[in-house]
Amino acid sequence: MDKGADRLRWTRNDALVAIGAAAVDLLGFSVGTRTEGIPLTLSAVCALMAAAACLLARRSRPVPVLAAVLLLGIVPNVVIPDLTPHFPAGLAVALYSVVRFRRPAVAAAAVALTVPLASAGQGGTLVPSGLSLAANAAAAALVAGTALVINRWQRDVAANQARQAERAVAEERRRIARELHDIVAHHITAMQLMAGGARANLAHDTEAAREALVTLEDSGRIALREMRQLLDVLRAGDEPDETPPAPQPGTADLERIVTESRLAGTETEFTVDGPVRPLPPSVGLTLFRIVQEALTNTRKHAGQARAEIRLTYRPDEVCVEVCDDGSGAPPPLARPATRTGYGLIGMHERVALQGGTMEAAARDGGGFRVAARLPVPAGRGGEREERHR
Repeated sequence: MDKGADRLRWTRNDALVAIGAAAVDLLGFSVGTRTEGIPLTLSAVCALMAAAACLLARRSRPVPVLAAVLLLGIVPNVVIPDLTPHFPAGLAVALYSVVRFRRPAVAAAAVALTVPLASAGQGGTLVPSGLSLAANAAAAALVAGTALVINRWQRDVAANQARQAERAVAEERRRIARELHDIVAHHITAMQLMAGGARANLAHDTEAAREALVTLEDSGRIALREMRQLLDVLRAGDEPDETPPAPQPGTADLERIVTESRLAGTETEFTVDGPVRPLPPSVGLTLFRIVQEALTNTRKHAGQARAEIRLTYRPDEVCVEVCDDGSGAPPPLARPATRTGYGLIGMHERVALQGGTMEAAARDGGGFRVAARLPVPAGRGGEREERHR
């Protein structure tokens, strides 16, 4: 009984469609019979109401509903003499449901049977006239065509939604890949250099070795925390996480990576120009990752280079520039102006997502320069200042 009730379940929209079809048919038959001076019998009214009630199950059992509507439609055709050929609204809804929810072969058979049976009994004969067949064929073709158009439209909508979902998943994977690259490339490189410095200073300068080891420990802890956050994104929905996520890094964390860069052996200068103001988290994260990746590339490719970082706040944008002098770096041919590594690609993508522009190229006098501009509306607070660290 429960399974049968579930198959016959109907929605409020189905009820509204049934009521609307009943109202349209009753109005049409009433006006038609009154115009032609033919009485509208009670049996015809009951048949029209019963046919409309069958539409409640049109989604779950469209073929039986169409058969019931066709059989009930014979009643007004027989009891009302000289009735004008017609195609009731209830019959149109039932045929539409078959074409919408059943296979093309079943839909074609339903259309073929509906054309002659819709006028069965009119004029006291089971064989409809040629005019009735032509009218029914036109009406059935219109109903079936509408159903096919709706089917095609829904398939296109579903396919578009699937493409958007796949695009969103791919974009999220690219974002996670960029984050993982930035975390691993920066922290692991810094840890490697600091471990080497600690080993070199262990014999004659234990304090410098201890400081390098402490920074090494902090860098490893930060890397693990950021990677854990990304892994939590990947397994979101699998199990609840009671620990609130740590905030994403921003411009306030630039001091930390500058300190790490100095401890790793790269002389680094950090300058801030303009009225410092709060930035959107996404912009702050983009600036942080640009500086992080640029310093990582300096340590990996520029040898014993000197790096300069300049963060500039302007009324409608924020700019960041990271330069190194490339002293001790490989020859210029070994450091092409256009790198195709994931780091620069990730930086370009981050800046493009914020609607900004970025330049990354070798400098004429040696070294490398990365500069980015991100649009940011002017905010409140902050006095113009210039700080050198």
